[in-house]
Amino acid sequence: MDILPFVGLLIIIFVAFLLVRALFFNPYEEDTVPPLNEEIDRERAVESLARMIQCRTVSYNDTRLEDENEFANFKELLKERYPLVHQNCELSHIDRTGLLYRWPGKKSENPTVLMSHYDVVPAAEEEWEHPPFAGIIKEGHLWGRGTLDTKATLCGIMEAAEKLISEGFVPEQDIFFSFAGDEETNGTGTPAIVEHLEGRGIKPALVIDEGGAVVEGVVPGVKEKCALVGTGEKGKVHIRLSVKSQGGHGSIPPPVSPVGILAKAVSKIENKPFKFHLTRPAQEMFDTLGRHTGLGLKLVFANMKIFIPLLNLASRKLGGEFNALMRTTTAFTKMEGSEAINVFPPVAKVEADVRMIEGQTKDSLIRGLKQKIGDNRVKVEAVDTIEVQPSSTTGNESWKRMVQGIKQVWPEALVSPYLMIACTDSRHYARISDCVYRFSAMELTTEERQMIHGNNERIPLDKIETAVKFYVGMIRNS
Repeated sequence: MDILPFVGLLIIIFVAFLLVRALFFNPYEEDTVPPLNEEIDRERAVESLARMIQCRTVSYNDTRLEDENEFANFKELLKERYPLVHQNCELSHIDRTGLLYRWPGKKSENPTVLMSHYDVVPAAEEEWEHPPFAGIIKEGHLWGRGTLDTKATLCGIMEAAEKLISEGFVPEQDIFFSFAGDEETNGTGTPAIVEHLEGRGIKPALVIDEGGAVVEGVVPGVKEKCALVGTGEKGKVHIRLSVKSQGGHGSIPPPVSPVGILAKAVSKIENKPFKFHLTRPAQEMFDTLGRHTGLGLKLVFANMKIFIPLLNLASRKLGGEFNALMRTTTAFTKMEGSEAINVFPPVAKVEADVRMIEGQTKDSLIRGLKQKIGDNRVKVEAVDTIEVQPSSTTGNESWKRMVQGIKQVWPEALVSPYLMIACTDSRHYARISDCVYRFSAMELTTEERQMIHGNNERIPLDKIETAVKFYVGMIRNS
């Protein structure tokens, strides 16, 4: 019996099945959301943010390097600019830098938490076109460290609250403003705030922190603007590989040097990436946005499980953010050996920034690295660890509020979950809330995203106004 016709028929049926799934892979229906018609005092908001930028709230791992006066000046500035907030909201100073405002609502069982941080990373001032802490406005932009990360969102929250309180607005549910001054150093401010809330039995119905933004061109084949909301984020481990030696003179080298052993270890790790894994946030993103692509890409997105080998290969080849969505990544960023050219170091070290995907822990990561290296001479240790936290759910009332708030301001944007590559303070809230969403209330170009932690960070003035409008809408919908 000739089996080839039978095999051919099965192939035709299989291809037809994939095509039918792709043809019916249509965009989800969306509710019509009326635009938010709010008059925002743009001049006031710009002035407030400029004043915030002038406070050099630079945080360091060694807190002795920080200027306490600048942090104190920032707190005083908040009192000066937002007197109604301070008259109507309870303010708790928590830990060294934490500020927690409670705006009493008509009810308190389903509170909202709006987050931001007011510390910033250092700036190489000589490399900036304009001083990073002068709050200079030029050509429609406000320049300064923290304009994008994240004093603009803090300003938006406080401006929105001050405006609404002045109008006599009272939220339906309690609203908390959670601000920390040590986020950039993974400090204790937000953990202490969460512990404080947990001790009071408070379980937020919605938490919003920095994260995704309204962007274009992030998913192949999607032409529309996309509002990406981080529903989860990767963990982080500072890994150190080290090899000890007897030292010695460079003129009589051993067969293999400590640096050579480490070089082989690094090469093995980079040549054998961690396994491909589709997290729930990534699956939801492809399911949401993939429906807006052409038929060729719909064929892939509608049949993700079948095309996983193709996605695995593509992500390895492309690298970058697309690859980081799919697997644990290892970035070797630091090397240390001898201080003299003719002396072997007693210890050679290589360090890496590892971003863990869900399903992995520090211990499983170290085991995996040791297996890849296969050399007991190489010591593998974790210096610091941020474990992966559970991702948040979507499709609930809190998610609908989030979508509505975004659509009120960016009606043309496709709202989608996604996986945050970076770490935020919001991860600490995962233990007391199932709805922790990461969205920076602004539309950002590729160039603007690259300014975060970089030189010449700046924000267009109209985006300051838009951030205020977004928070006005979220507060009104509380």
